[in-house]
Amino acid sequence: MWNSLKTAILLGFLTGLLLLFGKLLGGNAGMVVALFMAAIMNFASWFFSDKIVLSMYGVKLLSEEEAPWLHATVEKLAKNAGIPKPKVGIAPMDVPNAFATGRNPEHGVVVVTPKIVELLNEDELEGVLAHEISHIKNRDTLIQAVAATIAGAITMLANMAQWFLFFGGSRDEEEGGGWLEMIGLILMVIFAPIAAAIIQMAISRAREYKADETGGIISGKPEALASALKKLEEYSRRIPPELVKQEVNPATSHLFIVNPLKGDFLAELFSTHPPTEKRIARLLELARKLFGRIRQTFWRY
Repeated sequence: MWNSLKTAILLGFLTGLLLLFGKLLGGNAGMVVALFMAAIMNFASWFFSDKIVLSMYGVKLLSEEEAPWLHATVEKLAKNAGIPKPKVGIAPMDVPNAFATGRNPEHGVVVVTPKIVELLNEDELEGVLAHEISHIKNRDTLIQAVAATIAGAITMLANMAQWFLFFGGSRDEEEGGGWLEMIGLILMVIFAPIAAAIIQMAISRAREYKADETGGIISGKPEALASALKKLEEYSRRIPPELVKQEVNPATSHLFIVNPLKGDFLAELFSTHPPTEKRIARLLELARKLFGRIRQTFWRY
C-alpha cells in the first residue's frame, strides 16, 4: 500500500515539475504544450514499449514445446496472480537476468536470458519469474514507461531552455516575464533534469520492492527469490563492465530484476534498483511472516 501511494506521489511531483518547467519557458501556453507533449509521448511509449524492448534485445518467443517447464511455471504463477498467462521469451545475452514488458496484463511478456537458466535452480528461477509476473500484474511496465517519458520530456525542455537563454530570450513583462522568472528558468535548467532523474529512480525502486513482495506471495517462496537475487548480484559483480555495456541499454536498465550496470558511488546513487541486501532482508522477513501464518494455521487444526 505504501509503495503504491509513494509511486502516485512521486509521479505527481514529476508531472508538476514538467508543468512548472513549461510555464516558466512559455507561460500558460507553454504549460499546455508541455502537458500535450507529455501525453503524446506517454501514449507512444506505452503502446510501443514492448515491441521496442523485444526488438532491442533480439528476444525470441518460445513455444511450449521449446520450453515446457518455463511455460508451465509461468502459467501456474499467472493463475496465482490472477492475470492472463504472459508470453515467454529468451534474450540472447551473456548477462544472467530477466525482465518483463507489455503495455497491460493482456499483452505481457516474460523474458529470461540463457545464463540465468543455467545459474539458478528451479525454485530460484520460479521466484524470479514470479517477480517479473508481479511487474505485469502491478502494471509497473506502464508506470515506469510514464515516469521515464516525463523525465525524458523534462530533460528535452531543459535543452531547449538552454538555447532560449543563450539567445537572451525572455517573455514580455506584460505576459508575466522578468528577471525573477529568468532566474527561475536558469535554476530549472540546472536542477530539473537532476530532480527528474532522482524521482524516476525512486519510482523504479518502489516498484522493485513491490514486485519482490508480490512475487514472494504468489510463488510462496520468497526465500528462493532472495537466494536468486544473491546469486545474480554476486555474478553481476564479476562480469566485465565492457561486456555489460555492449549488451544492455542504460535506458532500459530499470527493466531487469538486478541492475546489470554497476559503477561508482554516483552510479549507485542514481541506480534504478534498491540495494540487493535490503531486498533480500525484506524477502526473508516476508518468508518468516508467511511461515508463521502457516504454522499458526497448522496448530489451530
